[in-house]
Amino acid sequence: MKNAAFAIFAALALCSTLLFAKPDKADAMPAGKDSASLVVAGGCFWCVESDFEKLEGVGDVLSGYSGGTKQNPTYRDHEGHLEVAKIPYDPSVISYRELVDYFFRHIDPLDDGGQFCDRGHAYTTAVFYQNATEFEAANAAKAAAEAELGQPVVTPVRELDRFWIAEDYHQDYYKKNPVRYKFYRTSCGRDRRVRAVWGDSH
Repeated sequence: MKNAAFAIFAALALCSTLLFAKPDKADAMPAGKDSASLVVAGGCFWCVESDFEKLEGVGDVLSGYSGGTKQNPTYRDHEGHLEVAKIPYDPSVISYRELVDYFFRHIDPLDDGGQFCDRGHAYTTAVFYQNATEFEAANAAKAAAEAELGQPVVTPVRELDRFWIAEDYHQDYYKKNPVRYKFYRTSCGRDRRVRAVWGDSH
């Protein structure tokens, strides 16, 4: 799972059938005429989902995979993909740029080897764009983060090819399994490191 301590905990708490469950949601979400979406990779998708669903104007965030070439990736087999979150939002309430600014301040954008206790390519960060306007906004947010930190931000801005939804048991994991989720997030040191990087600004 996410780290050694969590692997032991999860092995005792989750049955093997759960680990191999298949998605039962569609690979797209209904979108009204005023809705839009942002896809980001910020390490563990459970945590990104939890962070963004706190925001006004944001809908039901989906955990998934993107950035690789493998078709129909799964949690057990998503080589080349990143763990990502698809964040639906209402542009009349919150903007793409505001969401990307928020994203940078809830990750460690200085780490190119993963995030927190989760190491390797699948847990590296990225902001995905779908058009020229989003490309410009994402790069402006990245530049602002670099200026604030005084260090190079390693998070790339990438064009979105396709979002693949993760298995259903990953969706809203932090709500369905609050004790396990809190144990994982605390033991992984996510919030500690974000405070160390960003101080009170996050």
